[in-house]
Amino acid sequence: MRTRKSAFSFIAALLILAMIAVGCTPKEETSNNGAANGGTTGETTEAKVFRLNIHSEPSTLDPALMEDNVSGTLATGIYEGLTRKDENGETIPATAEKWEMSEDGLTYTFTIRKDAKWSNGDPVTANDYEYSWKRALDPATGSTYAYQFYYIVGAQDYNEGKTTNADAVGIKALDAQTLEVKLNSPTPYFLSLTSFYVYNPVHPSVKDNEAWAADAATIIGNGPFKMSEWQHNTSIKLVPNENYYDKDQVKFAGVNFTMLADSATELANYETGELDYTGKPTGEIPAEQIPVLKESKKDEFVTKGIASSYYYMFNTEEVPFNNVKVRKALAMAIDRQAIVESVTMAGEVPSFGFVPPGIIGEKEDYRAEVKDDYFTENVEEAKKLLAEGLAELKLSKFPEVTLTFNTSDGHKKIAEAIVEMWRQNLGIVVVAKNEEFSVLLKNRTAMNYQISRAGWGADYNDPMTYMDMFVTGGGQNNTGFASPEYDALIKKAYASGDQKERIAAMAEAEKILMDQMPIMPIYYYSNVYMLKPGFKNIITDYKGDIDYTRGYYEAE
Repeated sequence: MRTRKSAFSFIAALLILAMIAVGCTPKEETSNNGAANGGTTGETTEAKVFRLNIHSEPSTLDPALMEDNVSGTLATGIYEGLTRKDENGETIPATAEKWEMSEDGLTYTFTIRKDAKWSNGDPVTANDYEYSWKRALDPATGSTYAYQFYYIVGAQDYNEGKTTNADAVGIKALDAQTLEVKLNSPTPYFLSLTSFYVYNPVHPSVKDNEAWAADAATIIGNGPFKMSEWQHNTSIKLVPNENYYDKDQVKFAGVNFTMLADSATELANYETGELDYTGKPTGEIPAEQIPVLKESKKDEFVTKGIASSYYYMFNTEEVPFNNVKVRKALAMAIDRQAIVESVTMAGEVPSFGFVPPGIIGEKEDYRAEVKDDYFTENVEEAKKLLAEGLAELKLSKFPEVTLTFNTSDGHKKIAEAIVEMWRQNLGIVVVAKNEEFSVLLKNRTAMNYQISRAGWGADYNDPMTYMDMFVTGGGQNNTGFASPEYDALIKKAYASGDQKERIAAMAEAEKILMDQMPIMPIYYYSNVYMLKPGFKNIITDYKGDIDYTRGYYEAE
């Protein structure tokens, strides 16, 4: 049973009383019906520009270096992998028109479409994929997602510098249209991985320009759209790629992204007709407006549970977070239900594990098979653990530390609520500090933080997309956590073709992760967004990512 003390109820009441509704400042209304927006006023169907917000400048548009959903959302339009996902989340052919798998599940042979072209008209070839994947694996590139290629023969040794022979990696263009990939062991979700953005190809011209991914003029993609304009920190515009093999299915005249960090401003722009979409995954609806909008915008408002986790991470190499009892105390001393009911208010579910609902397990949903009851909320136990941890560290009191979060109204309110819970329940002082998202990512990678806000959405539908993050020295393991036992379980799950054995190993690894608590689970995400009437086929998938590439507008 999860224990909640009276202090939790008190904090929840304070949070509710503190809520101030955000008003929408009227703006000059701009229409998406006129010729300037790609349509003609009065037409029943129009080639409209689809307009949405991204809360910050993308950290990069280099597929090898991407690690956030803002960059990933743009990559959906600009690039395309060998495969992509349909509206049901199923893997379907994309730049590869077909593939074959050997009987032992170790060799995949992909056939590249002959009509696949880059946005500058050059043909997309198997050689481009070989070059791009090996570039992502090259230690000099510095990809934090290189480990997603470790399923491939020789990939890990090459990435870790144990060999400098790129030819030893099991990625080979047999000819311009044929790519052969050899795996270490059968990997049921490998095809799904080939739709993930780190597997996207880059044009050969990137070899000669280190800054290619920061300028619209030098970004050559192979996706449904191409970048026409990038006003840094302000906006990005995409237009249809006339060289895309499936261009007849691209109906929008363009896709325009604004960069608004303030959720009230984003909502105001939606209300005045300057945006067609507002909310997750790349924007935000003010939490205090959600109950009102649910009623007033019933035809536009959508709430959808997704396979993503919201959590805080600890720098376990820094005092006092190098003590597991301290980490556990902080995790046990907050009220997650109060947070989702009184702060976020979007249907999120309190989390006591890391893998969210919506991820497949042995026979059904992993979270239905493996309960997330690894720890409970208990203030008195948290106080005891904190005292024991500080004594072990020979500290007379808890030092003042900083919690960093990326700029967002929602992240700010969550941080303030949690900091206050820690103050009330544990008597400790934690300072909440916002950073721009790109700065936060750099500081986390450099281990230049104490406590940091984090979130993780699935890269593919398997618990491994969460569990292999925390192997010792892993590219996404920015906590300092290291456990040989954990590493061995992940290795066992990697090597096994038996789903029951794989799930059992990952469940045991998740228990170790929660016992050691390098991360503090807070809730499992839900997507809350609004979409203007008439816009069709705008897809948000099981993990919350948005696909606008086959969207269209039809007057209602």
